[in-house]
Amino acid sequence: MNRLAIIYHSAHGHTEHIARQVRVGAVDVDGVDAHLIRAEEMARTPDELVEYDGFVFGSPTYLGGVSGPFKSFMDSTGRLWRTQQLKGKLAAGFTVSSLPAGDKQSTLLSIFVFSMQHGMLWVGNPILPEQHSGVPYDEAANRLGSWSGLMAQAGHSAPADSFVPGDVKTARMFGRHFAESLNRVMVPA
Repeated sequence: MNRLAIIYHSAHGHTEHIARQVRVGAVDVDGVDAHLIRAEEMARTPDELVEYDGFVFGSPTYLGGVSGPFKSFMDSTGRLWRTQQLKGKLAAGFTVSSLPAGDKQSTLLSIFVFSMQHGMLWVGNPILPEQHSGVPYDEAANRLGSWSGLMAQAGHSAPADSFVPGDVKTARMFGRHFAESLNRVMVPA
């Protein structure tokens, strides 16, 4: 079994909801054992990262970047960086903000650079935006048109599970794609 850690920070539940949807898609793939882990917990025990074959990292977008708790998690991995213990593992990212753009791309780039510094292999988002084929915008997969990772939009002050159907569908498809990629690239020992 390939082990997948979906590591996220979520202050109001929105990013956690998307993390759970990514996991739904990932566990649908045989040979992948997917775990949801809060970034705050992993920041206390970063050495446990070496036990995983792949990572999907998730953070809300705050002021154009990752949240403080997620950045603290990233910073906690310094020892692993110095010894390149995560080199060759698969990585991907997702983010949530309350606006359609909300500078989500800068958040994904921050997660990408973090992954590249560790020598990980990045898995992008190959899902074609479905609204171009006639699917209603709110129901369309990848309606926000992100190729570098998964983007979702949560209404400002909305309940944590109040995403449009297209964003939930995209998260599940993204999780499935990552798990399939993990199985293709990482051969279990």
